[in-house]
Amino acid sequence: MRSTTFNSFLLLLICFTFSGCLRLDENLFNQQKLTEYKLDNYTGETDFTLDYLYQIPDSLVHIFQLASQAPGEPAATAIYAIYIGNISRISTDTVIMYCHGNRDHMDFYWQRAKLLANTGTKNRFGVLMIDYRGYGMSEGKPTEAGIYADVDAALNWLKNKGLSGDRLVMYGFSLGSAPATKLTAEPRSLTPSKLMLEAPFANAETMVQDASGLAMPSQFFTDLSINNAVEIRSVQQPFFWIHGEADDFLNISTHGQMVYDNYSGSYREAHRIPGAGHSTIPATFGFASYSNAVLSFITRH
Repeated sequence: MRSTTFNSFLLLLICFTFSGCLRLDENLFNQQKLTEYKLDNYTGETDFTLDYLYQIPDSLVHIFQLASQAPGEPAATAIYAIYIGNISRISTDTVIMYCHGNRDHMDFYWQRAKLLANTGTKNRFGVLMIDYRGYGMSEGKPTEAGIYADVDAALNWLKNKGLSGDRLVMYGFSLGSAPATKLTAEPRSLTPSKLMLEAPFANAETMVQDASGLAMPSQFFTDLSINNAVEIRSVQQPFFWIHGEADDFLNISTHGQMVYDNYSGSYREAHRIPGAGHSTIPATFGFASYSNAVLSFITRH
């Protein structure tokens, strides 16, 4: 999600909501459209830029379409995906399913995907990323059910390429924490072996209360039922949580800590990063330290 002052942002939404003009649902999905993916040639805003040491060979970068159909939809929606790695080795590799945040598109998150692909030795893990419906070059309009279907379509593609659940790691950043947690707690195509969440949100209720200071139900502002703090209770797989202590968009205490505290599975570890904001965790933590923490968790079990 965009790293701006959370209170000011949502208070503005509240003002519009009272006038009947706007709802939180319409602003949670901050998608941008593209006509092509530029990846390393992208010149727009990003959270950070990696140097040449993190370069991925063109032969290991695959851009393709998937068909995603949520329950009740009359037809499938075409969404775009990027796989980093050797597709022929998916049947034996460990793969990280990276679920990005609510803003922009895969070009914006390309640096993050490259960082994960450089965890340990270069391309030790495959990395799959998608643009949710309505984002980037993906068709359609984003919805909660649609995003779950989009991520599951990606998992089904991995399954068809030979991936088994014991080699699947779910990684969710910000908004992406919702499909990552949901599809770990309630598996569809594959049952993930591990769950990693970066700057997750607890639920819509907490978003509203944090911003407004008013004791009003979240339903006044949103129809979304996303609730990571509840879903995490059904997750038994090992859980990795990382959150910036200076996050002014999703407060570490009211959001990430709540999700972490509600987990009661087999293993959990927390990384609270001093000075890191919502979108600056890898850079503030240090790319090497971040990568080492990710590697240690994935290889721990």
